[in-house]
Amino acid sequence: MNGLQWWCSAQTAAWTWSPRPFPGVWVLVILLFGLRAWMRRSTSSLADASDPARERRGLRSWVGGVLVLWMALDWPVGALAGYLASAHMLQYLLTGLVAPPLLLLGVPASAWHALARRTGAQRVLRFLTHPLIALAIFQFVLLYTHTPSVVDRLMVTPLGSFVIDALWLAAGLIFWWPVVAPTPARPRFKYPLKMGYLFLATVVNTLPYAFLTFGELPFYGIYELAPPVGVLGPRQDQQLAGLMMKVGGGIVLWTAITIQFFLWFKREGEEKGPIPRSP
Repeated sequence: MNGLQWWCSAQTAAWTWSPRPFPGVWVLVILLFGLRAWMRRSTSSLADASDPARERRGLRSWVGGVLVLWMALDWPVGALAGYLASAHMLQYLLTGLVAPPLLLLGVPASAWHALARRTGAQRVLRFLTHPLIALAIFQFVLLYTHTPSVVDRLMVTPLGSFVIDALWLAAGLIFWWPVVAPTPARPRFKYPLKMGYLFLATVVNTLPYAFLTFGELPFYGIYELAPPVGVLGPRQDQQLAGLMMKVGGGIVLWTAITIQFFLWFKREGEEKGPIPRSP
């Protein structure tokens, strides 16, 4: 239990594969499971448009999102993020791109109905999750949390590491909200526009990918000075992080674009109705 920390942060000791506890991550996981139970219980009196099968899918999605966060933040990935830029990038992909849509898909339909009745919250959400605003917030957080001065300053303490993880999760929820969340309603933001929104996100992350992948020198002091892990040097580790951002992020976003395309195709078929048979 030597070196017990409540959250992950950069280390000066040599890396070891001996598991290390991060109680703060465990508390977050418990709170997220409790949050869904509270949402379901506190809105159970409202008319719920979801059927039992839909509720089960939502529960599986929420559990999946929480487990992805747990994997990203707990040992070993969370601990390795203090040694390797590539592990730090894996945390970003899981926390900012994979977990948020799963959590949003896991919100009970009754909770969405309750939120839709809150006019004040609707006004705030309509602005904050406007596609252009949401994309701008997400990209700002992406750039800010990968700026060398920010990483070197925050990643060396558990609190700073927690701040980065929280920013990724919050920005990811805002980014995915226009695509996944049913409220506030955006009748004009249909499937083709959602696909274009996601495609634009694959384009605007080119800048951080480029400076990580093609930089001639290591950008991050904490990873350059960290005890070595594996065979990669600091520059090769940084290049791997850049490739992970571009390729891994692209896989997530293009998968979402593909899903939106098939949902659009299905919706078009439902609106046209069955093709009449010839006599």
